[in-house]
Amino acid sequence: MIANPLHGFWRRISDGLEIQQLWSHFRLETRASYELYSKEVERTLPEPESRWKRSPEVIRVLFWAMLTKLSPGRRVMLLISLVVLAVPILTFRYQGLTFWGGAGLLILLALELADRVMMKRDLEIAREIQNWMMPAAPPVIAGVDIAFASRAANTVAGDYYDAFFRPIVGDSGSNSPVLEPPERLLLVVADVAGKSVPAALLMATIQASLRTLAGLPISLLELVERLNRYVCAQNVGGCRFTTAFLAELQPATGRLTYVNAGHNFPVLRRSTGAVERLEFGGLPLGIMPQARYECGNSTLAAGDLLLIFTDGLVEAEDANEGEFGEPRMLAIADTIYGKSAAEVLNGLMASVDAFVGLARQHDDITCMVLRFEANAGRFVGSAG
Repeated sequence: MIANPLHGFWRRISDGLEIQQLWSHFRLETRASYELYSKEVERTLPEPESRWKRSPEVIRVLFWAMLTKLSPGRRVMLLISLVVLAVPILTFRYQGLTFWGGAGLLILLALELADRVMMKRDLEIAREIQNWMMPAAPPVIAGVDIAFASRAANTVAGDYYDAFFRPIVGDSGSNSPVLEPPERLLLVVADVAGKSVPAALLMATIQASLRTLAGLPISLLELVERLNRYVCAQNVGGCRFTTAFLAELQPATGRLTYVNAGHNFPVLRRSTGAVERLEFGGLPLGIMPQARYECGNSTLAAGDLLLIFTDGLVEAEDANEGEFGEPRMLAIADTIYGKSAAEVLNGLMASVDAFVGLARQHDDITCMVLRFEANAGRFVGSAG
C-alpha cells in the first residue's frame, strides 16, 4: 500500500525518467550552468601551480560570481542564512539555528522560483507571438513541395523562416493598383547573431520590415539592400548583425534568383546527384549601410532538392562537443533523396536529435526543404 503512493510520487517528480537519464540530465545542466560563470571565473583566476591550489580559488570566485547574480537584498539573505547554518556546525552548539538557516535558504529558493515562473510565463507568451509571425504551413503549389521547421535553443529564437508570394503590382490606369496573380515565391531563412530575447526582438522587426518591402514593386536585389539599411539603423552598437538567404522562385519555369547575405550556403542537390552551393550575395545584414549585393541565378529541374538551413543545424554538438557537420547532413540527404520534402526534413531533424542525444541545444535550428517537380507552377492556396 505504501509502495504505490511512493512510486507515483517518484514518477511525478522524475517525469518517468530512469536514474541514468536523470543523472545525464543533471550532469549536462550542471555543465551548462557553469558556462554562465566560467568566463568570469577563468578571467579572474591566476595561473595555478597545482590543481589542488586552484580548487579553493575556483570555489571562491564561483561563489562570488553566483552571489553577484542575486539582487542586493537576496545576497544579504543568503549570507545570513549560510552564517546561521555554519554556527551549529562549527561550534556544535545552538542546534536550533539550523532550522532558521534552512528556512532562510528555502525562502530564498521560493523567491528565485517565483521569478523564474513569471519570466517563463512571459517568454511563453513571447513564443506564441513569434509563432504567429511565421507560417504554420507552407503555401500549396502544384509541383513544388516545401517543408520547414524551427527549434529554439531557448524559449524564443533568433531564427526566422518564411515562404509567401510577392504580388506583382500593375497599374490599371486608376489611382489604385491592381494585384495580378502571384508568380514569384519568396523564400527566406535568416539568423540574428545571438539567441533568446534580444535576437527574437530584432528578428520581429526584420520580419515586419521584410513583409512591408516585399509588397513593393521592387527587385529582390533592391529589397535586400533596403532591408540591410533598415537592419543597420536598428543595430545600435553594431553588435547584432543578421545572416539571411532570400530567394525568388518562379514556379512555372523553375527559375531561382537569390541573394545570400552572409548565410550558410544552401545546398541544391540535382536529380543527377550533383551538388551546387548558392553562394552569391554579400555581407550579413546590419554591418554596412551602403553594402552592395550580388544576385545569383539557377534553374530548378524536376527532382531537384534545395536545402536552406541555419548554422544551428550543422553546428549541433553532442555530449563530447563534436559537430553534426555538413558532410553528415549531405550524406543523410542522399540516403533519403526521392522522398517528399516533409520526409527529408523529418529525416534530417531526427538525425540531428540522434546525434546530439541528451546534450543541451546551444543554438537555434531552422531548416527549409524544397523539392521541385515537373509541371510546377499552379498556385493552389495556403494550408495555414
